[in-house]
Amino acid sequence: MSRQKQRFDLEAVAPGAEDAIGAMDTFVAGSGIEPELLELVRIRASQLNGCTYCIDMHTRDARSRGESEQRLYALAAWEESPFFTARERAALAWTEAVTLVADGHIPDAAYEEARAQFTEAEIAGLLMAIIAINAWNRVAISQRLQPVLRRAAVAAGA
Repeated sequence: MSRQKQRFDLEAVAPGAEDAIGAMDTFVAGSGIEPELLELVRIRASQLNGCTYCIDMHTRDARSRGESEQRLYALAAWEESPFFTARERAALAWTEAVTLVADGHIPDAAYEEARAQFTEAEIAGLLMAIIAINAWNRVAISQRLQPVLRRAAVAAGA
């Protein structure tokens, strides 16, 4: 698909509309869940939703937190990859179940896997993180937001 023109600017036409999702992000930031893990969750949900804008943003954020290129490349196939911990796998399984809820609701196995690695309060924090990124994905996709190619970064190997 060719680059499409942005449809509208939500913040410009509906000032404060994005604040509701921002409040969820603020809650998630205080949930005690590792920021590095939250970036993996955000990237995986964005991959599932096909949100190039959010994939770009959160892979850059993950790199700035020290995430490796190898793990970022493997994230799309995390179930087959040896690079993720049991805690990360549980969070990614929970992310997929919540993001793809229309495909058959959330299986008990996904919850049980999450429960084995997280407290109920942490599962709630993850849930809010997943809900927030799914909302952001829908905001970005609806507006047709596109990332900017950073040629200097590409040339530098970043």
